[in-house]
Amino acid sequence: MASYSLNQAAVEHARQLIDRRQYVLDSDWGEVQPNAAAQNDYLAKHSWDEYAVWHLGLTEGANDETKARYAFVYGDFRRVHRTGLIACVYRASEWRHKDVELAAHDLLQRLDALAGIVPSAGSAGGN
Repeated sequence: MASYSLNQAAVEHARQLIDRRQYVLDSDWGEVQPNAAAQNDYLAKHSWDEYAVWHLGLTEGANDETKARYAFVYGDFRRVHRTGLIACVYRASEWRHKDVELAAHDLLQRLDALAGIVPSAGSAGGN
């Protein structure tokens, strides 16, 4: 299993996008997640540093300026997708990449708070 470190630049980029309300609340992540062609198109017009900030994880041991280096994409190269953050939380928690999981969770909470997504009355607390 690959090991990942948290990409702090990506966390900051996502925070800025969320604060500027550059997010999508409802999307089918399987449909909008950047595929290989979209990634190649983006890289043809942008730097590796610009590409990197769309990925919460950095693959340990992978060379910089390769797609293998960057993991846990959370947006479509224009906006943060709520479903992208949910996917990051899920995948990172499934494979025990705790730093990425917690960062994605915190970003999701930030987005939800800004978007007005709050717990319904009576849902907070123990079950």
